[in-house]
Amino acid sequence: GRVPVKAQPRRRLRDLNRVDRRHQALQLRRQRKEAGRSPGKRAARRCSPQVLAEKRSLGSRDGPPHLVVVVVLHSRAAAHDTLRLLQSQDSAVVRAGQGGAGGFALLCPRLKQRWRFVTAQAGDLHAVLDLAKVADSLLFILDLAEGWDSAGEHCLSCLFAQGLPSYALAVPGGTDLPPKKWIDARKKLSKAIEKRFPEAKLFPLSTEQESLLLLRHLSSQKQRHLAFRDRRAHLLAYAAEFVPAQDTPLLGTLKVSGFVRRQPLHVNGLVHIVGHGDFQVSQVDAPPDPLSLNPRVVKGQKRSQDMEVWGCDDSVNGTDDMEEDVKVLMKADPSKQESLQSEVVPDPMEGEQTWPTEEELQEAEDSLKANRRVVKVPKGTSKYQAAWIVDDGEEGSEKDDDEDDDIDDDLMEEALSQECESSEEEPGEEESETMTVSECLRDDQYDEKMEEDEQMLERYKQERMDEMFPDEVDTPRDVPARVRFQKYRGLKSFRTSPWDPKENLPRDYARIFQFQDFSRTRKHLFRQIEKEETEGALVGWYITLHVCNVPVSVMESFKEGKPLVLFSLLPHEQKMSVLNFLVRRHPSNTEPVRAKEELIFHCGFRRFRASPLFSQHTSADKHKLERFLRPDAALVVTVYAPITFPPASVLLFKQRSNGMHDLIATGSLLSVDPDRIVIKRLVLSGHPFKIFTKTAVVRYMFFNRDDVIWFKPVELRTKWGRRGHIKEPLGTHGHMKCHFDGQLKSQDTVLLNLYKRVFPKWTYDPHVPEPVPWVRSESALPEQEVEME
Repeated sequence: GRVPVKAQPRRRLRDLNRVDRRHQALQLRRQRKEAGRSPGKRAARRCSPQVLAEKRSLGSRDGPPHLVVVVVLHSRAAAHDTLRLLQSQDSAVVRAGQGGAGGFALLCPRLKQRWRFVTAQAGDLHAVLDLAKVADSLLFILDLAEGWDSAGEHCLSCLFAQGLPSYALAVPGGTDLPPKKWIDARKKLSKAIEKRFPEAKLFPLSTEQESLLLLRHLSSQKQRHLAFRDRRAHLLAYAAEFVPAQDTPLLGTLKVSGFVRRQPLHVNGLVHIVGHGDFQVSQVDAPPDPLSLNPRVVKGQKRSQDMEVWGCDDSVNGTDDMEEDVKVLMKADPSKQESLQSEVVPDPMEGEQTWPTEEELQEAEDSLKANRRVVKVPKGTSKYQAAWIVDDGEEGSEKDDDEDDDIDDDLMEEALSQECESSEEEPGEEESETMTVSECLRDDQYDEKMEEDEQMLERYKQERMDEMFPDEVDTPRDVPARVRFQKYRGLKSFRTSPWDPKENLPRDYARIFQFQDFSRTRKHLFRQIEKEETEGALVGWYITLHVCNVPVSVMESFKEGKPLVLFSLLPHEQKMSVLNFLVRRHPSNTEPVRAKEELIFHCGFRRFRASPLFSQHTSADKHKLERFLRPDAALVVTVYAPITFPPASVLLFKQRSNGMHDLIATGSLLSVDPDRIVIKRLVLSGHPFKIFTKTAVVRYMFFNRDDVIWFKPVELRTKWGRRGHIKEPLGTHGHMKCHFDGQLKSQDTVLLNLYKRVFPKWTYDPHVPEPVPWVRSESALPEQEVEME
């Protein structure tokens, strides 16, 4: 009848009543909080002391204000009504914002909380994405009937791809509707947004009590973390002042004031101003906190008077009234300061040099004599000028080896034929005649867009041909194949054949930086950041950064209402290298996107322009080049860009002719690896002319005997799975006898694969033009969700 010792706690737990069990669970939670132990995986974040401290510090006296960005998702949604209700809180102090982001600050001493509300400009995509990078919470303003329109759908797609912080959904208005209809409309809207926001709650905003509930929800909700900003200090400019340099007024020192967030900010590190580039910091000041919950008694009256006129035009820069209270925290040390060097200066004499032999000198002299030519030149022309005169025969024979690899010969022939046809169709002066022109010019203006339609049609044809016949090209008739494809090689196996990653590198590779082991460097750097002692400006401090050599355009954009966002850079993040992004085509994009087209990248906290390469995402050591962005598979995008440590999200945009930016792909940063081998494949096709048991005569692959002999070592394959090799040429017109591992079918096609490694072009441009505001249309929700019946 003895009871085991392990079974007693369970029996006692069953014997406890409901109130005792609650009390016991409460005691256990308190003990775990004090000891720093979490009860389980699901509640680890909720109960850990670090998360609790972070949650309590946000918006408190010692932490930065709770930054809330208001995003309007429908043209009929009124943001000013929402802001007016939030400002009408009892015992709350409202202070108007200034400068670029504007907005207002809300101080609630009773709740011991302070917020800063900033409204993103409607249609300005860059401003919305920049503010979302640093926002603690996003407040989406919806329309009661339709939710969001097409512009709101485009904005949501970009925000979800970049990384969405904590958010709340608000529906203002609805007071003019009867209570029953308003409740039914709200229920249908809640059901319609379940797909986008599965666990979201709609907050009505028509009274002061509802706005107070919204504020409590914003301050108590769980904060969602974005990986690319958690390891970097950042701030949103609250005030800014530009001091021009003495030698040139276009450059100067930019004094940016704001609250430090996430990580301490070091004065010797570099900062990145989003959209403008990387800069050095010379000094960090500590002015008085303009959003203090309980200012000092001595200067409280003076500071309150200053805050009353904070939004006036006389204090645009926001630093004139507080210069006497500014305290210098730290100054940069030139010996410890990070360098702005982004590229390696290549030394052309760095390679191994050997003195030429007498035979090589004689060959060089003979080649110079062979290259001499007789040219008719005007009288008085020097030898240097005569060397630049090109004959008509030589002008047509010279070709650029790099460009003919980028554009296939068949595309060049089609372009030339179109030019010839258009030139033949143009009537001469003798054939011209008079005709009456219609007064209506709409048809002529409409026909001006036909050129873009023809170009788009040609792209659709190229994409379709690449899907039907991947990598297949026609052998040129006027140029020998051994000359046209001299940079290509054959491989026994694309998967197992070796390829040296350091072979025949371009000159641009001498300008980039490369890690010996990127993943190891990244782990060591992140571990060092976690163990590093806190130095510099701590999180929550209101500081003023003195940023050196900043162009005056940064201050002009801040005065125009653009947000000014600063991020601190980790070591090596200002240096150029080869970045690889793993992206997937966005469902809203249907137009073909060809490789090496100029695209706009939003990578983490950076944005830039570049012409990327597309390649397959595999686990092999070689990756095949893709000529178009595939809609059904994830591809790797390769560009020259500054080093960024993953994780970091990436958005790819394409600029239209009218200035609008279309989202074409989303993904994340894969690696920083210049040794990633991207292989371009060309497939030459031929047709069996005579078929024997295991031998066949193939034609139309080559058109001269020398080409057959040149490509004889390369292995052949067919579309139906046969493999073989070239035995010998037949005749002088490109026919060849081939041997296969089985008998061919008459409808089979013989293929020969050629490979060449390709590299991205150095087209990196950190200056991205501002997009044209998105044109709003009707609701973007599906019809079955929008209908109210």
